[in-house]
Parts: sequence; C-alpha cells; structure tokens
Amino acid sequence: MILNIIHRFSSKSVVNLCKTFVMKVIITLYLTLFVFLTFAQNGTIKGVVKDEKNNEPLPFTNIIISGTQIGSTSDFEGNFIITGVPVGFVRLQATSVGYNPYLSEEFQVTNSNETYIEIYLTQKTTTLSTVTITNQIFAKNIESPVAMQSIGLSEIEKNPGGNRDISKVVQSFPGVGQTPVQRNDLIVRGGGANENRFFLDGIEFPNLNHFATQGASGGPASIVNADFLREVDFYTGSFQVNHGNAMSSVLNMSLITPNKDKSEKRIVLGASDFGLSFNGPLTEKSGLLFSYRRSYLQFLFQALGLPFLPTYDDYMLKYRMTIGEKNQLSIISIGALDKNRLNLERNETEEQRYILSYLPETDQWNYTFGIVYRHFRENGFDNYIVSRNMFRNKSYKYQDNIEADSLKVQDYSSDEIENKFRFERINFLNSWRLMTGVSAEYAKYYNSTYQKIFLNGNSTLLDYDSSLDFYKFGFFSQISGKILKERLGVTLGFRLDGNTYSDEMLNPLNQISPRLSLSYGLNERWYLNGSIGHYKQLPAYTTLGYSESGVLVNKANDLKYIGVTHYIAGIEFLPNDESKITLEGFYKDYGHYPVSLRDSVSLANKGGDFGVVGDEPVESVGEGRAYGFEVLYRRKIIDKMTMLVTYTFVRSEFTGFDNEYIASAWDARNIVNVLVSRKFKRNWTFGLKWKYSGGSPYTPYDEYTSSLVQAWNIQGRPYLNYSAYNSERLSSFHQLDVRIDKEYFFDKWSLNIYMDVQNFYNFQYEGQDNLIPATDNSGNNIIVNPLDPAELQRYEMKTLENVGGSIVPTLGIIVEF
Repeated sequence: MILNIIHRFSSKSVVNLCKTFVMKVIITLYLTLFVFLTFAQNGTIKGVVKDEKNNEPLPFTNIIISGTQIGSTSDFEGNFIITGVPVGFVRLQATSVGYNPYLSEEFQVTNSNETYIEIYLTQKTTTLSTVTITNQIFAKNIESPVAMQSIGLSEIEKNPGGNRDISKVVQSFPGVGQTPVQRNDLIVRGGGANENRFFLDGIEFPNLNHFATQGASGGPASIVNADFLREVDFYTGSFQVNHGNAMSSVLNMSLITPNKDKSEKRIVLGASDFGLSFNGPLTEKSGLLFSYRRSYLQFLFQALGLPFLPTYDDYMLKYRMTIGEKNQLSIISIGALDKNRLNLERNETEEQRYILSYLPETDQWNYTFGIVYRHFRENGFDNYIVSRNMFRNKSYKYQDNIEADSLKVQDYSSDEIENKFRFERINFLNSWRLMTGVSAEYAKYYNSTYQKIFLNGNSTLLDYDSSLDFYKFGFFSQISGKILKERLGVTLGFRLDGNTYSDEMLNPLNQISPRLSLSYGLNERWYLNGSIGHYKQLPAYTTLGYSESGVLVNKANDLKYIGVTHYIAGIEFLPNDESKITLEGFYKDYGHYPVSLRDSVSLANKGGDFGVVGDEPVESVGEGRAYGFEVLYRRKIIDKMTMLVTYTFVRSEFTGFDNEYIASAWDARNIVNVLVSRKFKRNWTFGLKWKYSGGSPYTPYDEYTSSLVQAWNIQGRPYLNYSAYNSERLSSFHQLDVRIDKEYFFDKWSLNIYMDVQNFYNFQYEGQDNLIPATDNSGNNIIVNPLDPAELQRYEMKTLENVGGSIVPTLGIIVEF
C-alpha cells in the first residue's frame, strides 16, 4: 500500500530510495537469521468433539491429521490431544459411529503454542446414498451450491499482493472486479460498490475498510485483522435468509476459538502498520482474543514529502464463555479510527497542488459491539444476537486551504447508528435442517451539511441539518435437505422485510424475497447446480436522510427498496479430493435503483472514490442488468500447494431516466486471475499471482464547466460531461505479484519473514488524465478573460498525465510466542 501511494504522488528518486532501503533490510534480516539453527519442532493440538445439534460430547471419536497417520481418540467428555504434529497448516479428519465423516477447515500449528479446535459432527440419517462421501477439501454446501467460495487461512496469510488483507484476498476469486488504484472496492458480478454485507461470527458490521466511502464499501485497507480468522465464506449469490439487505455479496467471516490452556501472543510488522494480538484463556470456561493495530503512514509520508498524512488505528475482540453443557456466550467487537490531514508544505509539483486543491481533511471512527448467545436443545439450537454499530464521518475543505469562513466550501458531519436484534432457531429434522427467525432494528441517522456545489451553471449552497430515526423488522425461514436417494440437495427459503420510514416500505409484502437452490449429483464427481432468488436492499442512509428545507426529499419522491433477481446455473467437477472445476452462468435483473436528479446517473455507478455517496435527490426509477459466466479451477494440497485459476466474463449496464441501458463503471468484461503458491523444504514458501482486467468505462470531462473560475474554485477538480456518460473506456490492466515466506521455529517462539512484491514486471497503467488550470510564473491560475463578469471568467486549462504503476516491495515480520 505504501509504495503504491508513494509512486502516485512523489518523485521516482524517492521511490527508488525507499525500495533500496527495503531491499537492504530484507537482505540483512535473511542473512542474520540464516546463521540460526532452525529446529524441526512439532506442535500440539487440543480440542473437543461434540454433536452439532445438541452440543453433547462424543467419546471414542477417531481424529487424525489429514494425510498422515498421526492422531488420537476422544475421551468420555469428547476431549482429545494430538502431539508430535508437524508445524504448518493442517486439517483434521474425524470419524465416529453413526456420524458423517468430518474434515475441518485448515489451521496453523506452531511449536511455540498449543492450538485449540472444536469439532461438530452431524448424525447419519440414511444408508441409501449412492453418491459416495469422500474427504473432499472443497465440501459441498447444499444451502449455497453455487456462487459461494470458502477461503482458508493459508490463502489469506500467503496471498501474493494481499498483505493479509481480506478485502484484497477476495479479489482473486471469480466474479470480483479488479482495479489498479489503491482501493478495496468490492465489485461483484457487475453490481455496485454498495451492494455487499459483512459478518463477523454472525454479527453484521457496516464498514469493512479504513477511510470508508460512506454509502458504499470501499477504502484502502481492511479493518479486519487476519490473526484471528478461521475461515471466510464468500457468497456472490444464493444468499442465506438470515443475511439480509445484500444484493451482490456477503462476506461471512468466522473467528477462531480462544485457546483453553495456554496464551499466545503475536507481534506483526506489516506494510503500513504495527500490530499486537493476544489469544488465551481467562478462566477454565472462558477465553479472549484481542488485537490492536496502529499505522505509521503519517511519519513515512511526512519524511517523503507527500501532500497528505493519513493515520489509522483498529481493534478486534472476541470473548467466549461456556455456560454448562448447553449454553455458549460470545462477545464480539471491532472498530477503527481514521484521520487524514493535508501536508500543505508539500506543494512543489503540479500533481501535489492538484491533490491539495480538492482533497478534504477527514475524521472517521466506527465500532460494532455484539453479543451472541447460543442455547442447545435436543434437536437443534437457538441463537440470540444483539448488536450496536456506529459510524461517524466528518470532513471539511476550504478554497486554497485557507481556513476562513468566506472560503469554506465543505463542512460535513454525519452519524449512522444501528441497534439490532436477531433470533434464529435451527432444528434438525432427520435429514433436513430448518432455520426460522426474526429480526428487529432501531436505526438513527444524523447529517449536518454545508457544501458549495456548482449546479446548472450556478454556484449553489447546500446548508441543512437532517435527523432521521425509524424501525426495521424482518422474518425469515429456510429448509434444506436431500431427496432422491440423497442425490438432489434442495434449499427453499424466503425473507420478509419492512420498516417505518414510509408507508410503502412498511408493508413487508412489498419486500418479499423468495429463493431456491438445487444441487444434483450425477455421481460422486459431477454435479449440476442452480439457484434463483429475489433479494431486497434498503438504500443508503445518506439517501434516506437527504433533506432540503427541512423536508426529506427522497421520502417525498417515494423512495423504494432496491430489488434484484439472481438466476444462476452451473456444473461442478471434482477430479480428485484436492481439486474442483466449476462453470457458472449468472444473470442479475435490477429494479427500483435510485437515479440522481442532479446528473441522471444511477447510484449503482457511484462509490468508487473517497467521500460520500447518495446524499442527493433521487427517484427509484432505475433498472439494471449484469450477466456473464465464470470458470474456476481450484486445487489445494494442505501445507504443500495452492492453485487458483479463474476467468470471468461480465457485462454490467444500468439505466437513468431515459430507460437506456448504459455500461456501468464496473463493466470490465474480462477478468482473469492465476494464483499459485508452493511450500518447499526448510519452511520456504513461494507464491505468485497474475491478474488481468479489461478496461473500465469512464466519462469525459465537461471542459467548459471545468474551466469556469467559480466552478473550479468550488470543487478543485474537473466536472464530468454526463451527456456522454461512460462513453469512453480505459485500456486493460494486468499485474504480477510475487511473495516469498521463510518461517523459523525455535523452542518457545516462531518467526515468519515475508517479502511481497506487487507489480513485479512494472506494468504502467493509464488512468483518465486530469484537467487542471494552467499557472503563470508566480504559480497563479491564468484567467483567459479577466475583464468579463465573474460568472463568465474562465481558467486556461491543461492536461495532467495520469500514469500509474511501480514495483512495490513490502517487508513483513510476524513473531509468535
């Protein structure tokens, strides 16, 4: 991340100096550590085996390390211990009479700490199956047989170019758009940046990234610390009914269980931050996960003379307590604090001055706090989930960065607060799984806006305060199981949503969301899969709460839920237990998408830049379609090799008021990913990732409006020509990332050093050139008609080339003890 920003906003000499320094540090560390003896140590795994439906312990269960003969058997209380486990990533296989075979998610074993894992087995219900159950790493999920990928820990930790950032890791998977700029916008199957939802151990949190774009999902770096991730389920369709308000993707992240007997500490020095984490017991029945990270970008940026100084902090917490044999309590919290300040002393170059002319200073913070209480019954369990999240966003800007009231162009402050309750009841009915539940939510939104804009040839002031609070409610039910001698997996569900924002939204029958998924096993290796579902999403709070003269404009405009119907079909082939090949086609049909009354552009196209999206008058008249197909080849040999090859063809089009379909900002058409990671002897790992994306559409500038002195002084950057919206297209983008890891295991601690090199062959991509005023020898903007009235005066304009791309080396150090 650091060097990408450095390259875009500083001289090549500074970039080369930084690269040289990083390389010297890397070489010195490797040569120093080479003299140490790397011990061939083994680790220890402790855990417990229980029945999934009632949490009762399962004695006499056989547990082995997958691919080895190392194992153990559980005792009368279901506990087990395995010693002599080779260090590295492993999976456990568990078998017990009367239960289906189990293959765990992967996890890492080190010699310095004990690893704790909980295993839940499902009861066998029939012996009539003609489809053989294997130890397939990529297990079938009948509830989401298409458009879902489970991402393991090694794929997160060792992803080339990913820097242990889950927002970047998912970009390697099919259907996810690529972007050469340093942002983590989640663009899935041609949908908008605001169509995604994020969950942490069942608790929804609204912001995945630091310096978030309010009303969307983007930002430069994830707030989720990978230290505690167990597994990530990434849905690009066939959403579960308890995950509402999503149209393009759901990122469901599961955290590890705190260690029971021994604490584990970790220190991480990453590309842009320093982190500390703790994992250990508090009492016999409880444990804690806690992490804190602090960025040091502001010090580096100050030393390198960049025109802005960002800094961020984040934390993540999980407290887990067992209450008797039938109850579990978890407390989850995650949050971030982000600040960006301008470095006004650095204004020597045109690019620096251009950035300073439009970039505001910002303050953001957010947190999510939630409690999950699980009670087991005889044939299932209940989940009670209570949470609160809050997001505060402030920004301000002055013309020429002179802090005077007469020169103020922006002063923005906004709060989004949600208090949520969700109840889920899961029942196991022979071979069927039934989930029913309800949700309730109290939401508050506050907005104070002072914003000068240039609209319809005139300078306009938006000066308003908006306050909004309302209730949301939902009901959902889903049943899944197998029929036809267990060849056909069936999942049928629906969801109803409503809220008190308006009479239209109050009626839940206007927001019914039915869905059906099917998976038919032709034999033990071939499957036909399909899914159809209709999903609803509430527009962003910035849109709900937009106000003029004390009136909620969009409520008066009959704002509606956005709707989309997914049609997905595919075929899946499992060549062996370590591989799978899939082909999936998809079609997404959108309705009631908000369209801006200012520029006639669908909000589906917005959200790819920093700032705020949706705070404008709209009408729910837009339609859209995104369609294409995906090819995936995935192979994984635990602790040896990972291979991922994907190709996505996608078209994405949305309408405005004229009902004409226009290519959206996410219409990349062709997306390719090739990722290979291999572990070698002496704990060396080498990985590479090559990615390609077709060029995205863009809108040319309105050169006349951009040149107007009044217009430019308000915005500090060029205006778009919306009459030619997305009529141009950028050239394609491709990049090779390389990563090398070396792990050292000592008596009581371990060390992982990695070098990650992004854009290995130094591809230079071309963005849309910037349009800026020309300046005289004194650095003042040149006015071509100074004698004309002020509203007609124009700057002389020039083009500033926008070319990016640089070799970006990063050094990372992870110490565990």
